[in-house]
Amino acid sequence: MIRIHLHHVVVTALLGCFLIGCAVPKHLRPSEQLRLPPRYGDLSDTVSMAEWPRQKFFADTVLANLIENAVTQNYDARIAWQRIEQARASVLFAKGLLLPTVQAGGVAAVRRYGLYTMDGAGNATTDIEPGKIVPVNLPDFLVGFQSSWEADITGKLRNRKNAASARLLGSLEVRHWLVSNLVAEVATAYYELLSLDRELEIIWSTIQLQDNALNVVTIQKENGSANELVVNQFSAQVLNTRALEYDVRQAITETENRLNLLLGRLPQPIPRNSASFDARLVDSLMAGVPVALLRNRPDIRQAEWEVIASKADVRAARAAFYPSFNISASVGFQSYAPRLLFSSPESFVFTLVGGLYAPLVNRSAIKAQFNASNAYQTEALHHYHKTTLVAYAEVYNELTRMTNISRALQYKEQEAEALTRAIEVANDLYLRGRATYLEVLMTQQNALNARLDLVVSKKNQFINTIQLYKVLGGGWQ
Repeated sequence: MIRIHLHHVVVTALLGCFLIGCAVPKHLRPSEQLRLPPRYGDLSDTVSMAEWPRQKFFADTVLANLIENAVTQNYDARIAWQRIEQARASVLFAKGLLLPTVQAGGVAAVRRYGLYTMDGAGNATTDIEPGKIVPVNLPDFLVGFQSSWEADITGKLRNRKNAASARLLGSLEVRHWLVSNLVAEVATAYYELLSLDRELEIIWSTIQLQDNALNVVTIQKENGSANELVVNQFSAQVLNTRALEYDVRQAITETENRLNLLLGRLPQPIPRNSASFDARLVDSLMAGVPVALLRNRPDIRQAEWEVIASKADVRAARAAFYPSFNISASVGFQSYAPRLLFSSPESFVFTLVGGLYAPLVNRSAIKAQFNASNAYQTEALHHYHKTTLVAYAEVYNELTRMTNISRALQYKEQEAEALTRAIEVANDLYLRGRATYLEVLMTQQNALNARLDLVVSKKNQFINTIQLYKVLGGGWQ
């Protein structure tokens, strides 16, 4: 006959339940493959200008000073620094969970046990000191140290620390991307100011030409060779151009204030070097190879760190299904009277407890956390892929835009030159009676529009170069 002892059954059942509690769900492993083309179209650059520091890319010292002031004074940049500090605090907190906690303190209490209880009845017949029964109202004084520690045998706490560290590095990349965008915004606003200044110069010179033409027709009217209609038409054109001057002045004020806001200061005049509008921003554009985006773009690197953090979260959530091993200890002195508190060894006390615990019943909370971590990991990976594809598309668009702007700019320059020459021709023909005053007016207006369009095209070329530098991952170094 086989004898089955009760304690064997209990131990076997507990062991089985313990093993069931350790069962963990499968870890999903989403695909991480993402291939970029070897080059941008027909370009064969191997070095990207994104690797140039911004001091080298922006040779204009006035602009360089504005950029450096913005990087240090801009409020968004300051906020980003505080978020980095928050992430750094999270890392310190996660590291602290790996170490034992030690507390020092003291307790003063009074206990009274019912006389019809085991403790009360025992105390009533027990001497606490020779010839002295345990008091009914028993004082209790304790001073000492307490410590607790969860031994990270499953790597749960270590993975939480790794996730926090990855997010700290990701927050640094967030600030780098913010600085990159900030540099591009400041440079864009600066060249918009230069273009508005140039438009104002064109308007002034045009007003002078139109005033001269108005004087001519006014004299012709006095001599009887022109009528009031001609004078009114020329006068209206001058007034229209003068009104345009104040539209440009307002645009200059608003652009200066936008730039001051980026610099984190109140409205004030912005210094600028007008000669920069006649020079090229860089001698040659180098886009490098697409795979360099993974290294140069801070937003891609931030997305990559988030993927790494989400993987650590999954490992930590998976480790929650395993047993946790906790150790607690205390040491100190305890007595019913202060005068006896530090009597050794009589008042010396200590405890040491070790426990191994595994989730057994109602594991829905940790299952939900694990499923959420898996889903977030997949989301982070999709975000990484999307960010990379968006970056490649942005670079490709800016390179295409650069080619088209450069070609259009050539035609705009020829158009402006032709219409500027046409003004003198139209004036000569008018004075000889071989052209009407409407042709003179139309020629002047077309020349003004062409010269203004040329300024806008040059501004767009500068902005396109700045945007290309940004989308390649430049500006934050």
